[in-house]
Amino acid sequence: MPSDYRFSSRDAVVCRGVGKTWAPDTPRAHLALTGIDLDIRPGEFVVLLGPSGCGKSTLLYLIAGLEDATEGVINFFGDPVEGPSSDRSLIFQESSLYPWLTVWENVAFGLSIRGASREERRAAALEALREVGLVSAMDKRPDELSGGMRQRVAVARALAMRPKVLLMDEPFAALDVQTRQKMQDFLQDVWRESGASVLFVTHHIDEAVALSDRVVVFTSRPGRIKTIVENPLPRPRDPFSPEAEALRRQLTALLRDEVDRAFAEQEGMGD
Repeated sequence: MPSDYRFSSRDAVVCRGVGKTWAPDTPRAHLALTGIDLDIRPGEFVVLLGPSGCGKSTLLYLIAGLEDATEGVINFFGDPVEGPSSDRSLIFQESSLYPWLTVWENVAFGLSIRGASREERRAAALEALREVGLVSAMDKRPDELSGGMRQRVAVARALAMRPKVLLMDEPFAALDVQTRQKMQDFLQDVWRESGASVLFVTHHIDEAVALSDRVVVFTSRPGRIKTIVENPLPRPRDPFSPEAEALRRQLTALLRDEVDRAFAEQEGMGD
């Protein structure tokens, strides 16, 4: 490890020189991420914003320990990330609930793998569902719930493990505009109660403005950090304030060239 790689056990996540090449040493090899230096503070809400294919989701998988970095190092409260951990929960775009299990059984699924008793699992599920306002749905099946409710169950499942970091990969992308806004408000309430750090991937500038403490803007592939923008807007936020509009304009300008480059690359791949 290079001598200039510095870590703080006070930081929730520290990335130094992180990169990822998919299918290395094959004709299909491609560099997804490179040179990522990023520190996430405990309890911070950080949004990853960038064009499609820039490696935002890849970075979540690396931090979650589901994939290995091919360059650099990732530390979690001072310790190297060497595999998955219940302290780092990943929530996908789709809720990924098991249709044959009830809501509470889905929420407690991770605890069942740990060997918790049925009574312990149900008590933990009840507490997590209370946090997301779905106690009345405990004994329902996922197909009895709306899309927004299923995503709340997915959040409850993550919270039941009491993670220190929530990794969220466009969790509201499939929802309509009104439900998405409700879910953003709900997520901020849950985040404040949990005290966890959140890394949230999105393509939507409005969502980044609504949720973030900081916005990490990525370049087109291979993904690099173009800049990190502080979000000084007070909570609760007025999306129509002049300050919010100024931040939207700033982020739009930062993304415009990267989106153009990403489109040009995708068109070139079709030649």
